[in-house]
Amino acid sequence: MTDCIFCRIIKKEIPGSIVYEDEKILAFNDIAPQAPSHILVIPKQHIVSVTEIKDDLLIGDLFKVVNKLAAERGIDKTGFRVVVNHGKAAGQAVEHLHFHLLGGRDLSWPPG
Repeated sequence: MTDCIFCRIIKKEIPGSIVYEDEKILAFNDIAPQAPSHILVIPKQHIVSVTEIKDDLLIGDLFKVVNKLAAERGIDKTGFRVVVNHGKAAGQAVEHLHFHLLGGRDLSWPPG
């Protein structure tokens, strides 16, 4: 998908503050952080949303990266939140599956 901003970050066509990359996953700092640590963890494969995931192993790989990044930032000990939105009504602004890793401050509930 050529107009997907996340696909363009994956291809390095536009800059992103990348904090992790492997053959299947990319993670980068959110440009509008909602917490001191706010990282987006995405599959390199263009998947529009959580309902289109066909590879069960990908979910485990994404969460392994989330856990690694949380530990690197020390928020694994203090607490963090992982958010995945599906559709515009839920707040999905980019139609490419992405997990928000948020931490570094007290997070209120309910989140929305």
